[in-house]
Order: sequence, then C-alpha cells, then structure tokens
Amino acid sequence: MANEIVIKGAKENNLKNISVRIPRDKFVVLTGLSGSGKSSLAFDTIYAEGQRRYVESLSSYARQFLGQMEKPNVEYIEGLSPAISIDQKTTSKNPRSTVGTVTEIYDYLRLLYARIGIPHCPVCGREITSQSVDQIVDTLMDIGEGARLTIMAPVIREKKGTHEKVIGRIQRDGFTRVRVDGEMKRIGDDEIKLEKTFRHSIDIVVDRVKIKEGAEARLAGAGELAIQNGEGLVRVQIQGDEGYEDEKIFSTKLACPEHGSSIEELEPRMFSFNSPFGACPECNGLGFIESIEPDEIIPDKSKSINGGALNNFYASMEFKGFYKRMVTALAEDHGVSLDTPYEKLPKKFTKELLYGTGN
Repeated sequence: MANEIVIKGAKENNLKNISVRIPRDKFVVLTGLSGSGKSSLAFDTIYAEGQRRYVESLSSYARQFLGQMEKPNVEYIEGLSPAISIDQKTTSKNPRSTVGTVTEIYDYLRLLYARIGIPHCPVCGREITSQSVDQIVDTLMDIGEGARLTIMAPVIREKKGTHEKVIGRIQRDGFTRVRVDGEMKRIGDDEIKLEKTFRHSIDIVVDRVKIKEGAEARLAGAGELAIQNGEGLVRVQIQGDEGYEDEKIFSTKLACPEHGSSIEELEPRMFSFNSPFGACPECNGLGFIESIEPDEIIPDKSKSINGGALNNFYASMEFKGFYKRMVTALAEDHGVSLDTPYEKLPKKFTKELLYGTGN
C-alpha cells in the first residue's frame, strides 16, 4: 500500500462513489470528457484532503495564516502526502507572482522562518535578545550632547484604513502631536484625513528631548510611555547640531546589547518580498533595478548635444520641447555650451544630465 494512493467512495461533486488506486512516484495524468470528474478527483478530493491533513497538523496560530479547507466527500484516502496544486489559468506576467507564490509554498516558508528563525546582529553576528529601557537610554545618551531627539510610539505601521478611531484615542489619551506617513501633525489644529485604500503609518510623538547631562530620567519616562503605547517599540528621530538626521527603532523584545541593532518580533510578513516589511529597500522586492546605460544612450560621444548626441534617447520625450529647455537651463547653470562635443563636457554636467541634480 505504501507505493499507492488509495481512494475509496469518492462522491465529491459529480463523482459517483468511485474507488481508484493511483501509483506514487509516477507522473499521472487524468483524462476524460468534460464534466467527467477529473478536477473533482484531482483538486476537490485528493488535493483537498492532502492540504487539509497538513493544515490540521499546525498550531492554531499557524492556521490563521492559511486557508482552511473542508473535508472532501470521500470514505477514506490512504497513502496521501501533503499536497500542493497549481490552478489551470493563464500565467501571470506580474513580477510579484512567482512559482513560490502561485503554489503557496511561499506562505509555508514565511511561516516556518517566522516561527523558528533566530535573529542575529548584522554588525557583530551575535544572537539578538530583548532590550531594557535602561539600555535604550544608554544608547541614546551615547549619541552625543546637543542632539535633539523626538521620542515616538509606533501605533499603526503600514496598514490600510482611515484610522479615525486610533487618532481619536490618541487625542483622548492627552497626546497633541502625531507623525502621519512621515509628516508631523498637531491633533485638533491640522486636518488628518487618510485614504482608506492606502497603507499608512502613525507614530505618537511622546516627547522631544535634547541630549545633555541629567536627561536620563526624562528619556526613561518618555521611553516607557512610548513602549506602553507602541507595544514594545520605540521610534527615535535624531537631529544633530550639524543638521544631520537619523532614525532608530528600539524594541524591548529583540535588540543587540553591544551595537544596539534592534528589530521587531519575527512575523511572516518580514519574510515577504511583497510586503514593505520584508522587501529589499533597493529593488522594492522585485529582484531587479532599472537603470540607464550611458553608452547605449550616447553611442557617439564625438557629437555635441545640439548635434544629436541625445537624439535616440530623447526621441520619445519631445527633446525639442520641454526637455530641451531643461537641458539648456542645466547647461547655462554649469556655464557650458551644448555645441561642445559630449566627450569634452565637464564630468559634473554630464552626471547631472544623466542622473539628475538630486533635488
């Protein structure tokens, strides 16, 4: 029996109480007329029972991430292993749809990594553990005297909705400022209207503290309040005397005691390239980066810009209109002539021509 899948009394949909033996470790094809029950046997009976058995073996926490399937109408099935299926549909050209997502293997892998994963510090490689309020305060004091800190509690992180109830609760709790999608708002004075179809992030501004001698007590109080409202997380915006800005996130659950590298509690979305929490910040989870190839844009560097060096690139961008005026303005700003051969133009000008000025 170990080398066979035995199905007895399958009655799902239009199956008429059939019994069948299917050899294991073989490529098996089900054929028949339309409506004869091929899909009912393969998907609604064999696959449904294989996935149901696997899902039932998981914890209740794990099952909430996976769709529960009903027991198929069959007397019994023997010799069945956990199963996956790929639906009969047109293949998608969406780069976010892969073999892993289509077969749902990806869902199981994300769950597996989130449950058994052990986070390590990216600096020293040691295992990351929980961080106390005192350790957070010590890390902030080490930033240096004069730095101005904004202590915040993350309450909404990349979730869709208008979040009116959350903002109302924040106001009732006595807080006056929030940061909504990176922008500081004053509750009551500024209009806070969020689109329910977009993802939003909301941080409560708990306190603003300048690093100086004796600031530890105030930092500790602000940190404890942020932890209480942010479910163990503290977000700190840092502004130094020289104008630099940085942002750190601290966790009372997971943090490196030596380097202060903090991460959140491991959860499935942190291992998803389709989620902002797990996607690579460089490619946004797509696996590739679009960039320009200067040699393809300007194949003949002996020509000037006015002489047609950029004609191929700007053919679809109406180079004679707005874009030419933009390039002319850039040339005037650098004091160069568009009649000069491209290869003799200053490096700074050609860099800004291809990649922009940055602002």
